[in-house]
Amino acid sequence: MQTGALAEGEAVLSEAAITGESLPVVKETGQAVYAGSVNAVGSFIFTVTATAGSTSLDRIVRAVRAAQAERAPTQRFIDRFARIYTPTVVALAVAFALGAIALGTPWRDAVHRALVLLVIACPCALVVSTPVTLVSGLTAAARRGILVKGGAFLEAGKRLKVVAFDKTGTLTTGHPAVTDVISLTSEAPEELLHLAASLNAASEHPIAAAIVAHCRSSHKNCALLPVEDFQALVGRGVAGTVAGVRHFLGSHRLVHENAVCSPQVEAVLAALEEGGKSAAVLTSEREALAVLGVADRARPESREAIEALHKLGVATVLLTGDGAAAARAIGREVGIPESEIRAELLPDDKSSAIDALRARFGADAVGMVGDGINDGPALAKAAVGMAMGRGTAAALEIADVALLRDDPRLVGEFVALSRRVGKTLNQNISIALGIKLVFFALALAGKATLWMAVFADMGASLIVVANGLRLLAGGPKATHQHDHTCEH
Repeated sequence: MQTGALAEGEAVLSEAAITGESLPVVKETGQAVYAGSVNAVGSFIFTVTATAGSTSLDRIVRAVRAAQAERAPTQRFIDRFARIYTPTVVALAVAFALGAIALGTPWRDAVHRALVLLVIACPCALVVSTPVTLVSGLTAAARRGILVKGGAFLEAGKRLKVVAFDKTGTLTTGHPAVTDVISLTSEAPEELLHLAASLNAASEHPIAAAIVAHCRSSHKNCALLPVEDFQALVGRGVAGTVAGVRHFLGSHRLVHENAVCSPQVEAVLAALEEGGKSAAVLTSEREALAVLGVADRARPESREAIEALHKLGVATVLLTGDGAAAARAIGREVGIPESEIRAELLPDDKSSAIDALRARFGADAVGMVGDGINDGPALAKAAVGMAMGRGTAAALEIADVALLRDDPRLVGEFVALSRRVGKTLNQNISIALGIKLVFFALALAGKATLWMAVFADMGASLIVVANGLRLLAGGPKATHQHDHTCEH
């Protein structure tokens, strides 16, 4: 997956398009860089090590095409049945008429009975039942904010036994947010947060933006302090002078460089890292003042979404490019078993994880939910790929189902609706065939009239249409009332 390496300099790169990692990564001389990375801070000289067509993005595109090529078109049961059923009943009616005439039945009566048989056997109800039910199901899904790209995928949802989730932007908001402000001195956490936000106001780093946003949201009148001699320390943090005192805000490495680390700081950092959080340390030139924990928070709806799938008997798996600690923290929060968490995955790794789930649960039983181009191979390889509505254009193009609201609870609604559609299809097939078999038997016995035949044909058609339209009854229409995503 390596596309090149840093020859000189340092940089802070966002690799979200490839790894899904929500926070930028510090890169130093000699370290690998992926195609599709975005430079956030710093300047560097980059040495290309992969030719056109062999970059990480090229490999993702090839993996998507290969996975989609594996899918054979679904041949509908009704189509196969009708190809055999229709010529069979026509041959049977002709044979019945000829047999009756041979046994002495007047030819008018024999032909009339044969015509009654043909009217009764007309497959209209059988053929109509499927498209009406599927269109009703697709409409019901759209009302819920679920766009399904065809009836085959709507039917496939009922067979899902496991759903794999990407983490960043799917189960989480995709935006880092401040979770902890821990004072290491006698000063109040609010004052230290205000100082940290003032230092970060001029920084473009996502963690800096999260700290400033948190300060403004927690202080209605957040007036940032003036900062003199501001300096961005690439890969380490920022520095500036506030009220005549030099302050620093940055990484564990920066704390060591300034020789202000202590056992207390180490303990706090270890606890935050164990919880899957990134940490920024606020220090003066003499001591550490505070530690701020930052993490990509789980969506408020994520735990409910996972619980709903478990109640439906669908297992859940977490596939993420983030580190193991962050993955475990989100997994615990939303209710995914730790044994089903796979971390530090590149796109090829996610695709391999889907292969493993297909071998374990069945090729038609695996669903995947994601939002980024890095999820593309896994979305394409799953039996049903689902993309979050605000995901990348690539993910929405590849996926079979688009969740128009960024709400993971829609996954459970899709599975439940798919099962209802499957149950209704089975009911309609049974009704259509059952009515015809009853009247077919009456016709062979000479008891059926033409009016009975008409009922067996049109009556059965009306019944299955009405049954299919029941899918439209009830169910919420798509709204944005439950979309709690907060963008800053």
